[in-house]
Amino acid sequence: MNRPDVPPPAELFLGFAKASISGFGGVLPFARHMLVEDKKWLSEQEFTDLFSFSQFMPGANVVNLSVCVGSRFHGPLGAFAALMGMLVPPIIVILLLGAFYVEFGQTSLMQGLFRGLGAAAAGLVLGTALKMGRTLRGAMPILFAALAFAAIAWLRVPLILMLAVLAPLSIGYQWIRPR
Repeated sequence: MNRPDVPPPAELFLGFAKASISGFGGVLPFARHMLVEDKKWLSEQEFTDLFSFSQFMPGANVVNLSVCVGSRFHGPLGAFAALMGMLVPPIIVILLLGAFYVEFGQTSLMQGLFRGLGAAAAGLVLGTALKMGRTLRGAMPILFAALAFAAIAWLRVPLILMLAVLAPLSIGYQWIRPR
């Protein structure tokens, strides 16, 4: 795949800042769009692999992803630039919205706005999951994804327990499957 030159740290900061400030209710769809479709810094498969790895680390998945992507291009400096892009703009917005919420948060207009934002965020997450699902090839990866979804969404299995069971099984499958 032809990629543009490695982005400088400032561009990592700006790319993740734009994604983070766009993601009210969830940054993942915006980060994926920026990395895969807009900037083309990662292929769909690279994004899925890095995001999957990011889910195994403690903390917010997309924050972990920003560190991994930044580190990939510029080591610790890139990781720091991407991380600051991911964190600084939302912190500023949160502080401003927090002050606004203290003043106006209990009004019926604001309560309706929050319900609407929740629905939009759920739609964004679902859309991103469907896009990431396009990288699944074969019955077994789809089965593992369906089992993970069912375990969490319907059976209410804690994430760490689901990962402790399904991750070794899916890694083992990938390890031994014929190529």
